[in-house]
Amino acid sequence: MDHLVFEVGTALLIVAAAALLANKFKFSIIPFLIVFGMVVGPHAPHIGVIDLRFIESEAIISFLGRIGVLFLLFYLGLEFSVKKLIKSGRSIVTGGTIYIGINFTLGLLYGFINGFTPVEVLVFAGVITISSSAIVAKVLVDLRRTGNNETELILGIIMFEDIFLAVYLSVVSGLVLGDATSFSGALISILTALGYMLLFFIAARKGAPLINKLISISSDEVFIIVIFASLFFVAGFSELIHVAEAIGALLLGLVFSETEHSDRIEHLVVPFRDFFGAIFFFSFGLSIDPFSLGGAVWLALGAVLLTILGNFIAGMIAGRRAGLSHKASTNIGLTIVSRGEFSIIVANLGIAGGLTPMLKPFSALYVLILAIIGPLMTKESKRIYLFLNKIFKWDKKKKVNSM
Repeated sequence: MDHLVFEVGTALLIVAAAALLANKFKFSIIPFLIVFGMVVGPHAPHIGVIDLRFIESEAIISFLGRIGVLFLLFYLGLEFSVKKLIKSGRSIVTGGTIYIGINFTLGLLYGFINGFTPVEVLVFAGVITISSSAIVAKVLVDLRRTGNNETELILGIIMFEDIFLAVYLSVVSGLVLGDATSFSGALISILTALGYMLLFFIAARKGAPLINKLISISSDEVFIIVIFASLFFVAGFSELIHVAEAIGALLLGLVFSETEHSDRIEHLVVPFRDFFGAIFFFSFGLSIDPFSLGGAVWLALGAVLLTILGNFIAGMIAGRRAGLSHKASTNIGLTIVSRGEFSIIVANLGIAGGLTPMLKPFSALYVLILAIIGPLMTKESKRIYLFLNKIFKWDKKKKVNSM
């Protein structure tokens, strides 16, 4: 047990070093955490009592990372208004459909071009399609963009992706693992996810007065226990009914955002969000074996370029259809380009089903690249927009049309 505690302490020390380095260079902490985690882990050296492989503590670090995802999405939910999201419902459905349609189609084409079997193509398309809600949430918070106009649509697309993921996993798992899959099973999955989300929206709109009374607690100690207990229960229950636990945390945050206590909750959550969120990205890096990535380099690079292109086009179309500016639409495509936990889940499904061994190194390298350059592109979105504006003359067109 003492050795286990020491391992966890060593991991946290590495996380702190990554944070200090990122702060020194005034850069997003995410790439540093992922790379630091990848450098150590199962293939790192074992020097005396210092075991950088983190074998014994892997389960604990992974669990702490899952908590980080919950806090990231819960905080993101607190930053939004359910009224605005419901008002933007049509734009969210349209934007989500456009986003999934473009990226999934590109994934299918890419898989076929590279000669994979039909089932493998479906898995590759899933890996390429789903963005990382944890990374997107972290980037929005770090760059202080939670109040931007386009962020509501970004949040909506994330939730739309979860509905797609529920249906996709129910169908593909049957094909890959050999279970019977029917249209009724897929329909039940999508209706469950939609109904669950609708329940939270109703609770936020109609139940705010009751929730205000229930959490009107003067003691900060008792207050935080009640809030966190609610968070973990809702996340666990969400997973039980096959809705992503992170989406459950997001929905609960949306409910609390409508109460009188939203600012108080937000203030208490921030330190936990930052601490556990950092552990998530470090644990994600630990799961990547750097020695297994070589054979999938060109396949992953091609997918990365395709994803960046697909995300930009989808973000631009979705944003413009929602009445957003070209700049805001550019931000959408650049913000949701990061890939992470969901892509790994889809790849692991294919690996469990005995599909091509290339899935593991491909998904690891693909996710690693986009998890690093995704936040970079989001941070530099203004410069990217200005560069593209010189080519497409969006601002000039706007001035001409307004004359």
